[in-house]
Amino acid sequence: MKKVLVLSSSLRKGSNSETLAQEFAKGAAEAGNKVEFESLRGKKIGFCMGCLACQKKGKCVIKDDAPAITKKMESADVIVFATPIYYYEMSGQLKTMLDRANSLYSSDYKFREIYLLTSAADTDAKAMNIAKRGIGGWIACFDGVKLKGALCATGAESAGDVKKNSVLLKKAFAMGKKV
Repeated sequence: MKKVLVLSSSLRKGSNSETLAQEFAKGAAEAGNKVEFESLRGKKIGFCMGCLACQKKGKCVIKDDAPAITKKMESADVIVFATPIYYYEMSGQLKTMLDRANSLYSSDYKFREIYLLTSAADTDAKAMNIAKRGIGGWIACFDGVKLKGALCATGAESAGDVKKNSVLLKKAFAMGKKV
């Protein structure tokens, strides 16, 4: 059994990327894993100040919701990032959270597997490539961590579009089940 943290960065309730994340979570839970679903919606997460105090203190000095989320990331075996694609990149919310998780670099983090779930209005799966590269840059800072899978819901502009795509939902579920 693995501890799986699914982190949804969309601020839109019922969003397409969140729907993919929920299907992934169902698959991972059905496979016997302990799954926690965390949404950034409603959270207060400020920008990193670049002070690097987190490297000495082991946690960020900014008093908001990011340190608690970072703690969950640290103890997870698997982290799943779900994000809408904005201008061919991950959402600002996710990028800000990744920046704020800088204390993980010097921690005894447990995660070794990362998954990326995206949704894009664009109809080409390459729409996620820059976001995938961005997540890859984050992963490169951690020894032994790998991107284990990525999925992009294309042509998903309106909330609920992904719910109409049973093939894609099954792919997200199956990806979760393989964890």
